[in-house]
Amino acid sequence: MRKIRRIIVCLLISTSAVAADADNRQTLILSEAQRDHVLEEMRALLSGTRNILMALSTDDMASVAQSARPLGLGMAHKAEDHFKSVLPKEFMQLGMSLHQDFDQIAADAESRKDPKLTLRQLSDAMSKCVACHDTYRIGTTPSSEQPAQAQKHEHHHHH
Repeated sequence: MRKIRRIIVCLLISTSAVAADADNRQTLILSEAQRDHVLEEMRALLSGTRNILMALSTDDMASVAQSARPLGLGMAHKAEDHFKSVLPKEFMQLGMSLHQDFDQIAADAESRKDPKLTLRQLSDAMSKCVACHDTYRIGTTPSSEQPAQAQKHEHHHHH
């Protein structure tokens, strides 16, 4: 009984600590369509990263390049103009830098064929994903309203 009480107390303390940890990330206010586009791009980046890792597991550098190329700047330019007025400059710069990383991964996979280099590059790219997710979250406007300018918060949240 004493052990169970101790477990319950620990669970209550850890639960309240998590609840007390406020989400201080900057909220990006987007329309539903813009939100869907951003999330679709994030899922494509995640899926492509998985494909790169799978190709690396078999030293298939041609497949690494093939998986990385669509994640490069070509992907970014499809909606860049549409989002420039809505998303903060820092968010856009981080995204463009990430897309450049994937272009570099594709080029180096073809020319240098070095799986360890690709893993280091992929790790660096993923650190940008983590930084972005630590800093931003997406909010949406009601469908009848036009998207407001992204809310400005100066807080940068780091773990």
